[in-house]
Amino acid sequence: MNNGFKIGFAPTRRFVFSKEDAFKFKNLTRDKIKDYGIEIVDLEGINEEGLLYDNDGDADKIIKRFKAEDVDAVFFPHCNFGTEDTVSRVAKAVGKPVLLWGPRDEAPLEDGFRLRDTQCGLFATGKVLRRFNVPYTYIVNSTLDSTVFDRGLTNFISAANVVKAFRKLRVLQIDTRPSGFWTMICNEGELLERFGIEVYPITLIDIQNATIAIEKENGSELRNVVEFIQSKLDCSEVDEIAIKKVAALKIAMLNFVKDHGCSAVAIQCWNAMQDAMGIMPCLANSLLTDEGIPVACETDIHGAITSVMAQAAAMGRKAPFFADLTVRSTQNENGELLFHCGNFPVSLVADGCRPKFRKHFLFDSHAPGTQESEIQGGDVSIARFDGDHSDYSLFLGKAKGIKGPFSRGSYLWVEVNDWPLWEEKLVKGPYVHHCTGIHADVIPALYEACNYIPGLKPDPVDPTEAQIQSWLRGK
Repeated sequence: MNNGFKIGFAPTRRFVFSKEDAFKFKNLTRDKIKDYGIEIVDLEGINEEGLLYDNDGDADKIIKRFKAEDVDAVFFPHCNFGTEDTVSRVAKAVGKPVLLWGPRDEAPLEDGFRLRDTQCGLFATGKVLRRFNVPYTYIVNSTLDSTVFDRGLTNFISAANVVKAFRKLRVLQIDTRPSGFWTMICNEGELLERFGIEVYPITLIDIQNATIAIEKENGSELRNVVEFIQSKLDCSEVDEIAIKKVAALKIAMLNFVKDHGCSAVAIQCWNAMQDAMGIMPCLANSLLTDEGIPVACETDIHGAITSVMAQAAAMGRKAPFFADLTVRSTQNENGELLFHCGNFPVSLVADGCRPKFRKHFLFDSHAPGTQESEIQGGDVSIARFDGDHSDYSLFLGKAKGIKGPFSRGSYLWVEVNDWPLWEEKLVKGPYVHHCTGIHADVIPALYEACNYIPGLKPDPVDPTEAQIQSWLRGK
């Protein structure tokens, strides 16, 4: 699960409760979270206990260590009551997602004394964090071996990973949006001002020249991509020239991403590219997405942002797929077709289905470059980051892959809980016909990530907000 995720581990105690018990639970908690495969930056060496307690001098040392290590989040397990002011100072200074939790208290001793009062301390820290304007995640007071702790920690790590990806998001924009796609209008300045999201634009000429140069060089990287395409797809409908052009385009896009520090791409996939280069970019988009660089069609900047968030919520274990919401099933009142011309990742192709490298079936040019296949079903999360009039929200819903009629392009039929409800919410906005799907339950993580992204409101349709919160409490 690591995915390069690093957590600051700052267990805390207060002097009036059992020092020995606090030390015991520090070790038990650290041993437990090692099972989650994350890198842990602890407090060992800062003081003789490796605990955060009433010592203002330690706070500066802890802040310095966590900043130097560039932790992605900070976990403050309250090993007894804890020290709410120092916790809050550290949390504020580090500026990363914060997790609060403490082990459930035992019954008082026979003499009436209590060893830890962990729950009481969590009430105190939560209040002081609010005073410091520090957002935080809370796992209900529970035992280390409980479902509540496991869900809460796993979800927090995923949510913090979304925040990590979101805060450094830079989208490579290849050419302008298609002229007819007013739905793809976005406020680039507002994305930068509100969220720190950067857009790096290049022109069609830039990508065309880079692609031609790679074709002419005909190096080993190009030959490897060509061989991969020929091994994975049925290429009987296209010639080797088309295969080579699409492979070169994929490499050119990846080079721009690396050179300019981008984490996703939004490309004008039609129809200037067909006229200029004689190919569609769909398969190139598919291959890049499979390599962890999501590509959104039709210069959909918001779609690229959504895909990065979904991928981060899945800790990079699953590839997202960028889809149109197209037609309602004639056989299932809650069925819907997720489709795009041919960009879904090759890794997602359904068992028994061999993807085809084909020519586009809609446009007059019939340029080659699509990857056509049905993708695997199962449980899917659907998401969409979008906004207008300075209001941004994140649509969230769960679906399940079902069998349906054959369709050209890349596609998957899904069933949801209440399609009319979905349809109404999507049409009334601020959403469009594009969404991101991913074969993982990332909805609670994306929901929680919004807690750390000022100006972004979670908008879950299924499960509801109340159901997400109940699930995190162990229900």
